[in-house]
Amino acid sequence: MKIQRSIAERKLWAQFDALQLGSGWDEKDISKPQILIEDVYGDSHPGSVHLNKLTEQAKYGVFECGGYPAHFHATDICDGCAQGHDGMNYILASREAICDLVEIHGSVTPWDGLILTSSCDKSVPAHLKAAARLDIPAIFIPGGSMRPGPYMTTSMLAGDISLREKREGQISDTEVRDYKLTGCPSCGACAFLGTASTMQCMAEALGMALPGSALAPATMRDILQYARNAGRKIMELVDRNITPSMIMTKEAFYNAFVVHSAIGGSTNAMLHLPSIARELGIIIDPEEVDEINHKIPHIANVTPSGLHITEAFWFAGGIPLVQLYLKDYLYLDVLTVTGKTLGENLEDLKKDHFFERNLGYLSNYGLTRDQVIFTPDKADEIGSIAVLKGNIAPEGSVVKYSACNKELYVHRGPARVFDSEEEAHRAVVEGRINPGDIIVIRYEGPRGSGMPEMFMTTEAIVCDPNLNGKVSLITDGRFSGATRGAAIGHVSPEAAVGGPLAFIREGDIIEYDIPARKINCIGIEGKLMKPEEIEKVFKEREKEGIKKRPERKGILKRYTSMALSAMQGAGFE
Repeated sequence: MKIQRSIAERKLWAQFDALQLGSGWDEKDISKPQILIEDVYGDSHPGSVHLNKLTEQAKYGVFECGGYPAHFHATDICDGCAQGHDGMNYILASREAICDLVEIHGSVTPWDGLILTSSCDKSVPAHLKAAARLDIPAIFIPGGSMRPGPYMTTSMLAGDISLREKREGQISDTEVRDYKLTGCPSCGACAFLGTASTMQCMAEALGMALPGSALAPATMRDILQYARNAGRKIMELVDRNITPSMIMTKEAFYNAFVVHSAIGGSTNAMLHLPSIARELGIIIDPEEVDEINHKIPHIANVTPSGLHITEAFWFAGGIPLVQLYLKDYLYLDVLTVTGKTLGENLEDLKKDHFFERNLGYLSNYGLTRDQVIFTPDKADEIGSIAVLKGNIAPEGSVVKYSACNKELYVHRGPARVFDSEEEAHRAVVEGRINPGDIIVIRYEGPRGSGMPEMFMTTEAIVCDPNLNGKVSLITDGRFSGATRGAAIGHVSPEAAVGGPLAFIREGDIIEYDIPARKINCIGIEGKLMKPEEIEKVFKEREKEGIKKRPERKGILKRYTSMALSAMQGAGFE
């Protein structure tokens, strides 16, 4: 029998065992290795509503191998339900809240191992942060992909539907209703490569999820098998005392950013991966990430940077095929939750026929593998994310150029300045934005309002034929992983702490150059000026002070008072 971590604590206080027995445990159970199972199951959204089925399978796996599982919950929330109102300000803060609660669950009792399962934007990184913080044997189960909507569409159609709904006479009630009934046809993460899908991929790329498990269709048997196997595997990790700090190393994070670059992942990974790394004492240099994007071919043809849905990506071979194609760029000797190295995992998958088994599902959709995941020699783009710096963003900013029209890789235009996303969105809807404008949305960073995403506004831009491909957006806020177009976010330092974005005025001239990695204010009130003249104007404007933040309470007050900058991961020190 494996030795429990909690033996000493149990001898300190007889009520410890009595409480577990009172919860339905058997006398034999309390002497077995005890596994904490954490999920975000609940009725909050499709990414969480099915997770109880995965944890049930994980529990069976633990039982099979002689352990006893205990099931805890910390339900997450959805960005989609928070669009356009103050609820969005709480979304990023929820990452810290979930992480803290899992830490509490994992610390009060000395558990022997930890199983985590989630599907979506903030819960996946929250779980990985908690695993790093607790540093006991742990494994992550991704919650998988939602099924496609009609004509292989995704829930991202909401942008077009919502914009036309706000403009009188542009859409019928029937079309709106039809979208609502078909936009999210099943459980699982939304079927595009948004932050939810990206972070499932990052969990696998870091070595914390079983090979091939990220983005498995949430309604197919495969995802249940991955969950059962995770329950079995945690007992091996416990026996060998393999912990997250042994898996999520500096090299593992490098591998994750390589995969992120190759698949065109969400810009939010530039918040989440550095924040996870900080829990392990690893500092991610944004410029090193930018350097990776200078050399890694973009090989995943997945929406919004490409054409196909995440389910098709999994059928084509998913993250393991990306790793196989890019093995010369990766550290293949990193340890993973299989107890083996990445290189050994890829060899095992070959022997198991993983790379061929699901191609028939692709054929059902009339697709072949090379239409969904390109071989590196067929990729027509290098990288997907760029870090831009300049007098607007001295610490940096982030743009996903793989989802941007090439015509807007370099843009100069007048600033249209707004102090909230709601104001900017109204200007787009009401036709007050012109082709060539550069929208600036500020005071939306971590310290400003909690760093909400600007998806409603970016979608309004790309869904307007007069503006699509002609208007850029710059913000100290963040974006949805589904964001398309010239969207530059994470501007640091942010306006709320006196960053230069606070001193941009309507009509100032902004210029950015993605290939050159530059973003600057080059003119004041329509007149071009030299850099030293711009700096002088900013210093004069600085004397006027910055916008006062509204009074807040509770978790939002704590988050907006303590969060690090976006370029440092927007977590807590």
